[in-house]
Amino acid sequence: MKRDPVIIVGAGWAGLAAATRLAGLGNRPLLLESARQPGGRARKVAFAGHAVDNGQHLFIGAYHSTLALLQQIGVSPESAFERRRLHLQVHNSRGTGLELRAPRLPAPLHLLWALLGARGLTFASRRQALKFGWRLWRNRLGGETDQSLLALLQQTGQPPELIQKFWNPLCLAVMNTPLADSSAALFVNVLRDTFLHQRRDSDLLYARHDLGTLFNEPAMEYIEQQGGEVRLGQRVSQLVIEDQQIKGVRTAAGELHADQVILAVPPHAVSALSQTQPALAGLQQQCDAFTYEPICTVYLQYPPRVQLPQPMLGLLGGLGQWVFDRGVYDQPGLLAVVLSSQGEHLQLDNPQLIDRLAQELATLFPDWPAHEQAYVLREKRATFASRVGINAQRPDHRTAINGLWLAGDYTHTGYPATLEGAVRSGVQCATLAHQALQNPDQDASP
Repeated sequence: MKRDPVIIVGAGWAGLAAATRLAGLGNRPLLLESARQPGGRARKVAFAGHAVDNGQHLFIGAYHSTLALLQQIGVSPESAFERRRLHLQVHNSRGTGLELRAPRLPAPLHLLWALLGARGLTFASRRQALKFGWRLWRNRLGGETDQSLLALLQQTGQPPELIQKFWNPLCLAVMNTPLADSSAALFVNVLRDTFLHQRRDSDLLYARHDLGTLFNEPAMEYIEQQGGEVRLGQRVSQLVIEDQQIKGVRTAAGELHADQVILAVPPHAVSALSQTQPALAGLQQQCDAFTYEPICTVYLQYPPRVQLPQPMLGLLGGLGQWVFDRGVYDQPGLLAVVLSSQGEHLQLDNPQLIDRLAQELATLFPDWPAHEQAYVLREKRATFASRVGINAQRPDHRTAINGLWLAGDYTHTGYPATLEGAVRSGVQCATLAHQALQNPDQDASP
């Protein structure tokens, strides 16, 4: 019986990364996706003649796995992104609430200097921010046991002004989880990767294309050019397992055989596929314990002359949290307002939400004309909740079934729910599956 070496279930970023890595290693992966397009929660949608993203994303220089994968499929990061040194502005209706700019200094001096020179903060706040950055550098933030990020900030003397203007917006952007619930361990891990190694890691990378054009479609092309196959509209209904060994998957079209299978689907989908497998009962319980946070993205189309003073601004005192200028995508006049996690916006219908956000922007920019079109995207389960203790709950890549692997941002990546985490997990799973194929007689069970 002919067997496909590896089947990957799910063509989100984790699944695409796994299939790309396997194809690059000389395998011929079969990638199955139930939807009609790849990308999962990071896919493109159509609005007002534009291709926009299902949720606005920001990349940073520390996303080394993502940047390496783009290079592998022939996408040049230099041309795919507009790279800028770290420069954050957080506005409110009374003007600039905070401005932080990283100078051209080696890491982590660039962070310490940026915190010391931040505008819009009292000297006391800047001094406490600098102390936090110093403790981060010297690895003196604790971490033996996890706690909430809010508790850590309070323990390290961060004043309310600094928490409101800097730490809370940054937490929502990175974690998509409320400050009082967020895992300090995860957040600090991201800070270390971003600020402690090299200055370029903290650069902000604004994609020049929608996510489908940037990665999803080139990845599919690469996989098929290398001899792999991508099948869209193929839902996997069951795992085929015999004697604790994966044998393949079952779809509406029939049974597909494989010695290695990577599940690159969300926890709730893993749980559904594990229900009839006693050996996966523990994994099912882990997946069922995940909770989720929403993200709402509101696209507002203004006349082409409308633009922000920089590609991204933070917003204080209203519903909106961050606003992105899609002019970088060659979509002049199109703004994307991001509302992460919980909030009043969840109680508003789309017309009410659009009206509120348009009023907030009009207060900040009174010379702007009215917007012409608007589009609301609500992702109810945009990310897993990066809550205190979440790392103890996250499953490993290896499962109790020989040859069955897990890929996804929710696995043990050390990161919150990010595209980089998804890519890292996919690449790691692909490497493990490839090694198992190279040594078929080796016991790979946990």
